[in-house]
This record gives sequence, C-alpha cells and structure tokens, in this order.
Amino acid sequence: MRVKAIKPLAFVLGIGLAAGIGAENISYRQAADMLYRVMSADRTAYTRKVVQRLARDEGVIAASEHFEDDSALPLPAQMFRFGAELVADATEDFSYSLLSLHPINKKNGPGTDAEQAGLQHVADSPGENYYGEEHLGGQRYFVAIYPDYAVAEACVNCHNNHKDSPRTDAKVGEVMGGVVIRFPIE
Repeated sequence: MRVKAIKPLAFVLGIGLAAGIGAENISYRQAADMLYRVMSADRTAYTRKVVQRLARDEGVIAASEHFEDDSALPLPAQMFRFGAELVADATEDFSYSLLSLHPINKKNGPGTDAEQAGLQHVADSPGENYYGEEHLGGQRYFVAIYPDYAVAEACVNCHNNHKDSPRTDAKVGEVMGGVVIRFPIE
C-alpha cells in the first residue's frame, strides 16, 4: 500500500527533501517508521537532556505530572501527548499516541484489539515493531506500534514510585509501552 496524501506531511517534516522521495514511493509502513524515528528522537532528547539532567542529575527543577501547579517540567509522556494533541487538531492524515499494557493513567491502556495485540507484541519481542490494520468507526486504518523504552533513570523512578503505577520494578532499557501511529486507508 502506498500513501498519496503523505507527501505534504513528509515535506513539512523535511523527510521528502532529505530522502529524495515522492508521495508515490512512500508506503504506510515507511511513513510510520520515519515519523516514529522523529518522535522517538525528540522524546529521548527531552528525557535525557532536559528532565534527567535538570530534575534528577542537577536538581535544578522538578518534573511533575502537575507541572503547572508545581512550577515544574512536564513529564516526557505529557510532552509526547501535547504533540499528539496538536497534530490531531491540525490534520486527519495520521494520529499517534503513547500507550501501555501497564499504564499509570488507565486512559493510556489499549482501547482496540490492534492496540492490545501490538502492545503485547512489542513487550514480548523487544526491538520488533507491530504492523496491522483495523476498522474503527467505519474507517479502515493502517496501524504501526513501536516499543517505547525507558531511556533514563528519570523514567523508571517516576513509574516505579508513582502511587497509581501497576508496576514498581521497571528498569532502564526496558519496554514500558508502545507508540501507536495510525493512517486512514483510502
């Protein structure tokens, strides 16, 4: 399957220019893989260069899920969600989210069979992605799910010590959940 509507998105992200590709050459899987690499890099950089360094290593400012009330940094998962919400407001070309089989916030658990299967796959097979299709509300979607790793001590400390966390034994480098990317199939 090829994506025709992805060209504007790819060029907005600079993907098309960098890779020298046109819309007729990008599959849903390739487009999702490229988007994931950008999302993962941004989230990892924020986690390691901002949250880990300023909150944990140097103790300059805290990171908190109640960051506005606490005058603190937003958590990496919150920053990821803010980006996903902005994309959802701006386009119907794709959507993304961060989900887990063991979410602190129950809203971030799997909501569809594809999400459940994909999250289980990335948990059971670290390093592997999940690709599939699903029907939601009469629309067919391509779904890609990528492992979301705990990239810093700040990640595991937050999850292991949160009062609502169903897990308290997370370790750096472990799969904590998955990034879900969806494209409507025309």
